[in-house]
Amino acid sequence: MSTPATPRWTLAIHGGAGSMMRDTLPPEQVTGAEAGLHAALDAGAAVLAAGGSAVDAVQAAVQVLEDDPHFNAGHGSVFTWEGGHTLDAAIMDGFDRAAGAVAGSTTTRHPVALARAVMEGSPHVLLAGAGADQFAREQALEQVDNSWFGTAERRQQLDWMKADTARGGFDVDMKYGTVGAVAMDMHGHVAAATSTGGLTGKRWGRVGDSPLIGAGTYADDRACAVSATGSGEFFIREGVGHEICARMRFRGETARQAAEVVMADVKAMGGVGGVILAAPGGELDWCFTTPGMYRGRVADGGEKLVAIFGDTDR
Repeated sequence: MSTPATPRWTLAIHGGAGSMMRDTLPPEQVTGAEAGLHAALDAGAAVLAAGGSAVDAVQAAVQVLEDDPHFNAGHGSVFTWEGGHTLDAAIMDGFDRAAGAVAGSTTTRHPVALARAVMEGSPHVLLAGAGADQFAREQALEQVDNSWFGTAERRQQLDWMKADTARGGFDVDMKYGTVGAVAMDMHGHVAAATSTGGLTGKRWGRVGDSPLIGAGTYADDRACAVSATGSGEFFIREGVGHEICARMRFRGETARQAAEVVMADVKAMGGVGGVILAAPGGELDWCFTTPGMYRGRVADGGEKLVAIFGDTDR
């Protein structure tokens, strides 16, 4: 990607990592996902180009993806085992490391907006379940019926998973559709946001890495902003977001170098997925260990790039 040596702002987004390959992904899914990624980049870039904050930009980008049924967040979220939807999200400001997150939200249209409200309107970092829903109503955030999050395709994925007793596993198609964004604004501050419907057929109130600060979401102006997607249990065990930032701070590694080491550790434990990265100095990158990752990036004065498959860009 052609960008200035020191861009005034940067933005990267993802729509999940997994087994996406050119010979298996339907053309309509490719076209639809690419359109969604372009729209999300445009929304976030408009905020940054106008001098807005990195936090506002990542929220704007993620909300576009939450409304797009091609991704596993908001409208288009996977079904739980019981046939409903529970949504997780987080947002973090690298300037002062303020953060907000929600787990098990069921009726808020944009979970990332709820996470932002937790960050700015409560003394807490993480709210869960019925309490998160109550807080959302008190904050007058837009509410929808839980059925609004589902699609026929997602219901079919649950049915397939339940019927696949031989594999007996979650995400039988190995596509983690979590969405996220990282950005650096004109003031050199970074931010990250992540939103997900979780795993198809998840049970017992399972919560993945996305709403866990330091695992699937992290931002620190002393290092970088990170949003992750993949097999969440392994990302939690590795503390992926914080580990990347720690390696940058204490070992002097670039965001890319740190991400490659950390993702290799995740892979060694048995997990797969990817991360997107934005550092205060303008470094903008991604790293994934799956065949593909829905992703896009743009920087002030540079061209916009959207990609899905592993043989595109890097």
